[in-house]
Amino acid sequence: MVSGQSRSVTPWLSKPTSSLEMHLLVGGVPFSLDRELLAARSAKISALLEANSQEDLSHSLRDIPPEPETFELVLRFCHGFEVHMSSENVVPLTCFACYLRMTENHSRNNLLTKALTFFEQRIFPSWNETIKALCTVEKIFQESVNFGLVDACSESLIKKALVDPSLLGEPIKNSTCVDDSEDDDNVYRPNARRRLFDSERQPEDLTILPLRLYEPIIQAMNKSGVPSKYVAASLCTYAKKWVFPISTGSEKMSINKRNSPGEIIEALERLLSHERGLLPCTLLFDMLQSAIILEANSHCRNGFEVRIGKQLEEATAKDLLVPSQYDTECVRRILKIFYGNYTSSDVSGLITVAELLEDFLVMGASDKDLKPEAFISLGDISAAASVGTQRSSDGIYRAIDIYLAQHRYLTESEREEVCRVLDCQKMSPEACEHAAKNERLPLRVVVQVLFVGKLQLHDAITKETKDSDDRLRKEEEAGKDVAKLDCGGQQARGEMKNMCSKVMGLERECHMMRKEIESGFSRSTVKKRNVSMWRDMKRKFGCINNMYDYNCRPKKKNM
Repeated sequence: MVSGQSRSVTPWLSKPTSSLEMHLLVGGVPFSLDRELLAARSAKISALLEANSQEDLSHSLRDIPPEPETFELVLRFCHGFEVHMSSENVVPLTCFACYLRMTENHSRNNLLTKALTFFEQRIFPSWNETIKALCTVEKIFQESVNFGLVDACSESLIKKALVDPSLLGEPIKNSTCVDDSEDDDNVYRPNARRRLFDSERQPEDLTILPLRLYEPIIQAMNKSGVPSKYVAASLCTYAKKWVFPISTGSEKMSINKRNSPGEIIEALERLLSHERGLLPCTLLFDMLQSAIILEANSHCRNGFEVRIGKQLEEATAKDLLVPSQYDTECVRRILKIFYGNYTSSDVSGLITVAELLEDFLVMGASDKDLKPEAFISLGDISAAASVGTQRSSDGIYRAIDIYLAQHRYLTESEREEVCRVLDCQKMSPEACEHAAKNERLPLRVVVQVLFVGKLQLHDAITKETKDSDDRLRKEEEAGKDVAKLDCGGQQARGEMKNMCSKVMGLERECHMMRKEIESGFSRSTVKKRNVSMWRDMKRKFGCINNMYDYNCRPKKKNM
């Protein structure tokens, strides 16, 4: 190799074989070479010289592949030197051989035949060597595409992935498609005849390819039937390599210099199947967050939301924070997708999502910076998620209690608005007792809780009376002693009358309490009356004497 402004072939020979020199610029590097020697191997150069031997060929060869190091190897071959081929130089060598038409028709044992033979014998049989060869096409991408080298390498990789999809990577754990408790017989293992590539114990990572090579290969694998879970594993690795953490550092730009992280995350979304459970919900949330931060298009963001919605029951409350802290609209959309795709008759998934939304609401309640409007919106979502699950409102009440404790500066009207999301009729007796003594609650809510307590007792009395009536009816139908029945019936009716009079008394007390509140009694006075009334109701009807301390989740009584 010669330093200076031009490269010459003379260092390789004792003397030039021709006095006719031509000057050529390849990839910005000038070369001086013997054109007749080159024409002996190149049909293209030979044709140009025959057309006009005196013409400067530089203009006609201006679209020559811009690889000066490889062109120097071509010149060595023209001068009779042996060219050592490898996965790092066979692609550009083949491109030069195709461009210069160095075929067998023009000259025996020509460069193109040698290069294609090397491909067939050394590159295509090996997954690793094929990927290494593809990594060299960046500078001569269009030439590699035009000469069919990219397609040939891609087809080779696809065939290998169909035989052994684990070359793409192992499926991601903790997703529904790969259960840790799955029987070993269901795990993919190529049989003896198909273990063609077991010698490659550490297969080259397909994700080292730039996006414009990686994307069409994965698209072709999807169409060819490579299992989706293995493709998803490769996409996950690609995201971790080029998107997570979001960066524009030199390492990430060195390969994917033509694509921003935003373009990459959009491509990954397009390539990822909509099959449920291919990736863990947490990873899908990470991808959604990246799409939002990188300002990916709406189709990309919506695609990740749809995939999350299909498996929302696998998410955690922290996952819901990932897209954008307390993004209620995003949560609403995901929840809507979940209900739209939920087809199981088993309500366990619905209950799991309802609990998830309650945990998310409690998490938000602890945030001192969360505005009342946002909390109310989250409360509405949590309440809606509990519809049809027969769940109590205790979780929502717990969140409200935490939020009021963290935001003591709220006015009475603001506290009433926060409590709007609470359905007092769905509160357990333990929660009602706690709420009746909760000084953080607005007065109106305390009154509502007391009325709910009254109704719960009324329902309990009515049920007990009905049960007693049913027993009497069954005894009458069985033909028992009439006198005994009359005595029992009169006693039951007397108890029922007594209970009804007590209920009426309770109603009068509640009515008087309400009038006192409207007349302007102080909160402390009303509070004492509320609590005493609650205890009095319990005492009058012989209910539980000692109430368990309320911890926002009903406790089981000791048997």
